[in-house]
Amino acid sequence: MRRLTSLAAALSIALGAAVPASAAELERVAEFTGAMPTGVTVTETGRIFVNFPRWGDDVPYTVAELKAGRPVAYPDAAFNRADARDPKRGLISVQSVVADGQGRVWLLDTAAPKFAAPLPGGPKLVAVDLKTNKVVKTVVFPADVILPTTYVNDMRFDLRTGAGVAYVTDSSLSGPGAIIVLDLASGKAVRRLSGHRSTSADAGFAPVVEGKPLQQRGADGKTAPFKVASDGIALSPDGQTLYYSALSSRRLFAVPTRLLRDPAITEAELAAAVRDLGEKGASDGLEADARGNVYGGDYEHNALRRLTPGGTWQTIAQGPELLWPDTLSVGPDGYLYVVANQLHRQANFNGGRDLRVKPYRLLRVKIDAAPAPTR
Repeated sequence: MRRLTSLAAALSIALGAAVPASAAELERVAEFTGAMPTGVTVTETGRIFVNFPRWGDDVPYTVAELKAGRPVAYPDAAFNRADARDPKRGLISVQSVVADGQGRVWLLDTAAPKFAAPLPGGPKLVAVDLKTNKVVKTVVFPADVILPTTYVNDMRFDLRTGAGVAYVTDSSLSGPGAIIVLDLASGKAVRRLSGHRSTSADAGFAPVVEGKPLQQRGADGKTAPFKVASDGIALSPDGQTLYYSALSSRRLFAVPTRLLRDPAITEAELAAAVRDLGEKGASDGLEADARGNVYGGDYEHNALRRLTPGGTWQTIAQGPELLWPDTLSVGPDGYLYVVANQLHRQANFNGGRDLRVKPYRLLRVKIDAAPAPTR
């Protein structure tokens, strides 16, 4: 495992929280020379899974397990080739992979390659048993929670009641963001906080990455604001609080999960219970650990940030290799894993020129904390 000297101790960021001298070193876990990854999860036994959404790269498989540092199609190559005539079978375009701590890894299929409208009946959650490596459950999202603009992005699981609940972000590029609450037993789901300001892109958000304003920039020279709704999501270790943020925002929000799950709670009542936790930096993925810390990337400053239970933000790592820190996952080894995928260098942000420089990387940093429990 190659260690990288963090630049963090010498830098401070615009959010005002200087990096402590004891900031941890980044370590390289794996490199990817093919398609661009977005998601990572580390299971309770240390297995590592990644995903590659079908955004335009050559994607031979949309989910893989890392074996000896190299991606291998998971659960197998055949399941990674979906049949458009029967979209609930096989994987179309997976945006997120999450281990639930109970012997399963869940795959979130957007069924929306290249951000197109989701294929009817295609958006789904797929559970794979980690002992047998066989699919044991498929839950197709009900049609009434999947809008033509929906892009299901990330998920967290709470298995404390019944068969459990999944919380899923809709990170629409053109429609309302939302938190989708899915009952894993019945398959019933509901959109909550749909179009609420906490699940929406900030109107005045103007990110700067690698010294350049981040905007949609077509080959024709036309530009458009970078507007992506609710994306990152994390669940407190007691399961009582859901943290979330829009990709096009620097703010972190929280809401009680009991209210999200209760159909008797109106949208107005739910909105009144949302807490604005202030600015955290512009982040993609979020994560929580067993101690109640909440983590987020800071893609404007090549950094990883941590919110302590006491309400203090800390920068725990910073360096040039953290080019767009995407998904985060806490492993059983006390490390925080992060995909750095240069998302902002894609052609649609750079006048039709793909400025990504392979390899993409999976990195980790020591945090000395365990994953947040799901049960």
